[in-house]
Amino acid sequence: MCGIVGYTGTQKVAPILLDGLSKLEYRGYDSAGLAVFDGTKINTVKAKGRLQVLSDLTKEGSLLEGFTGIGHTRWATHGAPSETNSHPHYNEDQTIAVVHNGIIENYLYLKSKLISKGYHFQSETDTEVIAHLLDYYYKENPLEAISKVVNRLEGSFALGILFTAHPDELYAIRKDSPLIVGVSESGNFIASDVPAILKYTRDVYYIDNKEIVLLKGNNVTFYNIDCEVIQKELTTVNWDISAAEKGGYEHFMLKEIYEQPKALRDTIQPRIKDNDIVIDELSLSPEEIRNLRKIYFVACGSANHICVTGKYVMEGVARIPVEVDLASEFRYREPIFEPNTLLVVVSQSGETADTLAALREAQAHGVKVLGICNVVGSTIAREADDVMYTWAGPEIAVATTKAYSTQLAALYLLAMYFGKTRQTLADSDFNDMLKELQTLPDKVQSILEHKDNIQHFANRYIGARDIFFIGRGIDYAASLEGSLKMKEISYIHSEAYAAGELKHGTISLVEEGTLVAAILTQEHLYKKMISNIEEVVSRGAFVLAVTNEDNTAIEKSSDYVIYIPRTNRYFATCLANIPLQLFGYYVAVGRGCDVDKPRNLAKSVTVE
Repeated sequence: MCGIVGYTGTQKVAPILLDGLSKLEYRGYDSAGLAVFDGTKINTVKAKGRLQVLSDLTKEGSLLEGFTGIGHTRWATHGAPSETNSHPHYNEDQTIAVVHNGIIENYLYLKSKLISKGYHFQSETDTEVIAHLLDYYYKENPLEAISKVVNRLEGSFALGILFTAHPDELYAIRKDSPLIVGVSESGNFIASDVPAILKYTRDVYYIDNKEIVLLKGNNVTFYNIDCEVIQKELTTVNWDISAAEKGGYEHFMLKEIYEQPKALRDTIQPRIKDNDIVIDELSLSPEEIRNLRKIYFVACGSANHICVTGKYVMEGVARIPVEVDLASEFRYREPIFEPNTLLVVVSQSGETADTLAALREAQAHGVKVLGICNVVGSTIAREADDVMYTWAGPEIAVATTKAYSTQLAALYLLAMYFGKTRQTLADSDFNDMLKELQTLPDKVQSILEHKDNIQHFANRYIGARDIFFIGRGIDYAASLEGSLKMKEISYIHSEAYAAGELKHGTISLVEEGTLVAAILTQEHLYKKMISNIEEVVSRGAFVLAVTNEDNTAIEKSSDYVIYIPRTNRYFATCLANIPLQLFGYYVAVGRGCDVDKPRNLAKSVTVE
């Protein structure tokens, strides 16, 4: 989501900024802008649309003179895509310029305060608040102003800042949004990601939360939030881009698990406007949505488990019949394409070969295709009739985590939008679901804060030989994904079953000490699930239950319980999935497995 590049040094800055931003295009954006200090004033150029528009306006940067500047690619959150809302933003006399990644959650309160003190706002963004707040606190010392501003901001941010009163200086700070510093003989850089600066340097610093950095052409100085100088360790990137993106986590997978609250927020929030769901990417008219008679959900691997969840949600909320297919099987079973059918393909990379084949098969029969994927400009994004991006950011670990959660969020949004359009979802129910949907990021965060309990339990099952995951209804979909996570990264044999099917053969595999993970978040199925749990307990199984926080009665039937916050029953899979991800991760780490690169697996499967 969004991209920041900044530079100060001996080279002309604008071409460097444009080049760096081009390396961050995968992050998704709808506008871009540059701010370049020419020695007297800050010159700003912004453009809606592709980065090429900005490049053309500046003749590849040649029209902007100066050696210090900041650049930004924006994906709209607060305010529609426009030149006015594009970054950089500045104070009223344009002596301070700011680029920002993240979301300022208390910006309305701060904006109101600033307006009362005579400040005027030009944009609809939360970022402009930062520029005016810097102006309010600035008293000749940029560090003190930045420190005071940061202590007023709530939310996530990575900031690049210019002050005309401090020529050839570039300031930056971050909190929960990535930002790195690159150093070279010809100057120094800030960037959201390593790829933006690898052309110029391999030497980077990683900024920790609430650390301020002052860049000059020939040196870099780091400060803590109290403006005290601190020392940082320089890291050399050996052209292994993935190694430069871990951000201090032991594995990408753990980092990406922890990025899920932000990824969910970035996927959900921009599509909620005026207490309604707006999916600008969807070209289906309301009449076409009302006339839909069938939807195919088609995907591979974890994305297929998203589709299983999507079937329950779409049929329950929008009352449209849904068929779920593995992409590798779809075109070979001679599917029957009828009028008023929609195909939805789901892929993190947007390059999955089997999923692409299904897309093309459907289009060959005149069926409209909606792609849900994470990579801007991928093949699925280009070839689908419509594309709904998940905005999870780059996902390096082979085992998907944050992409999975954001795909769930996309399907929740789609089902609710269809349900409201088809009037199968009452307005009151829609409003309740919409409010609850927006709480998911915080509820995921609350689960992550109790990871130690999950890690402690996982340590007991490092030597497990077989693990079974069971659930009913939408919990069955969670079981499928929990089982896949376990087997693909820990190499422990693991299977998922609809709990009601246990007695049809599978229960013969349960013996003394076998671990059974039971997911039960659907209140109307509690009693039946408890019966299934008792069946495996009577055969010697050790039961791990994942359930809603108020279902304490399950403790009588289970050996260990992980509680998740209560939510709408359709959204429960999103929350139940988090402890299952952590469980699989910690078991795999304990077994010494290469968590990020499991044997025999690839991130993007581009062959059938």
